[in-house]
Amino acid sequence: MVTPPRPSAAMGLPMPASTCGSSMVVELHDFKPRYAHTNWQVMLNEASAAMKPHPLSVTAFGLTDKGNVRPNNEDQFLIAELTKAMHVRQTSLPEPKVKTAEERAHLFLVADGMGGHSAGERASALAVVAIEHFTLNSFKWFFDSNTKDAQAVLAEFQSALNRADAQILAEASSHPELSGMGTTVTMAFHLGTQLCLVHAGDSRAYVFREGALHQVTEDHTVMADMVRTGAIQPEEVAKHPLRHVITNVVGGSELGVAVEAHALEVQAGDRLLLCSDGLSEAVPNDKIRTVLEMEPEPKAAAQTLLAQALERGAPDNVTLVIVRFDSLA
Repeated sequence: MVTPPRPSAAMGLPMPASTCGSSMVVELHDFKPRYAHTNWQVMLNEASAAMKPHPLSVTAFGLTDKGNVRPNNEDQFLIAELTKAMHVRQTSLPEPKVKTAEERAHLFLVADGMGGHSAGERASALAVVAIEHFTLNSFKWFFDSNTKDAQAVLAEFQSALNRADAQILAEASSHPELSGMGTTVTMAFHLGTQLCLVHAGDSRAYVFREGALHQVTEDHTVMADMVRTGAIQPEEVAKHPLRHVITNVVGGSELGVAVEAHALEVQAGDRLLLCSDGLSEAVPNDKIRTVLEMEPEPKAAAQTLLAQALERGAPDNVTLVIVRFDSLA
């Protein structure tokens, strides 16, 4: 990836916080996709809403690989479970010292660093650590699984990405050799049937449901904007010299990141895929869909997709997280 310029109105992206005053919070009914995503998000939510919500179990697996060309791996990923816990210091009862609640929340994240040498690896690691710290110390995740509270969660995680953005720039200012380092971040928070997604860069989030693969996030790239405006055709992207130029990252050369946000309802049988562009550029969407359809287990699917990326050359680092939601009822 190439260290990007910051978003501008001419690029068709929401302005960064340093310019417009706040990150972008997207209400689902107001979201208008740039490309041919149709209104599938609304349809997914309506289909989920028509079903009585049941608790969902989560099975997740992640992989990262430096690929066949790059000398080091600048990608990071995270799979984490959140739970309420009680630490019993003293009691007259014969009971465990630690008790945990039944309710679980989950955090999934992929970050693809940039900046050359060790800078990209440092940027992506800083972003993951900053988000972990925010989740543990600032984020109040005990909320009702509904649309109103989901929007509050999105706003909180947008704040987390802005904090990570500031920390990366602060680190770069103290170490000139890291100047301009940045990272993509594509992150999902799950509680109950609610899935909250925040995103910056050209990593991707997909939802697989009933045999169909849906790209949730947009690519924040020069090429995506050119396709949107009709300046080039989608088939021209693969060979275009600007295909790796990103217009929006966490970190980079200036303070401020425009955070894309989505709130979705998930149901039993759904799969979530987060991945760096090392996978999405090497393995086309129809091949990804086929693997997810044929391999219901996240570990097997992740291993197959990584193998396909490596077989197709894997010129970039490849990182992916696959999550399967199943009913507990």
